[in-house]
Amino acid sequence: MSLAQLASPHMRAITESEIRTSFINCSKGEAKRLGLPRDLAEQPWAELDFLGWQDQGAPGRAYLVTERGDRWAGVALRVTSGGGRGFTARSMCSLCLTTRTGGSVALMTARRTGEAGRQGNTVGQYLCGDLACSLYLRGRKVSAGGRLVEETLTLEEKVARLHANLNAFLDKITE
Repeated sequence: MSLAQLASPHMRAITESEIRTSFINCSKGEAKRLGLPRDLAEQPWAELDFLGWQDQGAPGRAYLVTERGDRWAGVALRVTSGGGRGFTARSMCSLCLTTRTGGSVALMTARRTGEAGRQGNTVGQYLCGDLACSLYLRGRKVSAGGRLVEETLTLEEKVARLHANLNAFLDKITE
């Protein structure tokens, strides 16, 4: 199966209830209390591969929800600040491979599921701080860092790569 065959063309709109019941790495109580995006109804669903947001009421917390097979999978993330990186330092998101400057890529960690998670084990990835990977990929948002290298992949191939990278991250969380 090719990368292009792995990706769905876009994400279906998701409800608040579906979001809250989708989380795989936090308790039902935590999922019930988390802050949802204020603009949930206005999301550009046809251009999203996953819904990602930072919790406005809980600094340092972010969430990501995607379709995995025939069900939703939500992940609670902790955001680590960029630390001592300067404004001109470039970092790359491990999902969309967008290069960003000024701390716009952050280390985000997710508690693993099952016994490993109960023991405090986490998995980390460098991700776009605003979790707008889908929009950067499609040129709907522009990275302040600009492009280091112009890619020759088609949009469908870039979307498929994002899905493959996201699924690999989710696999690490659920192993």
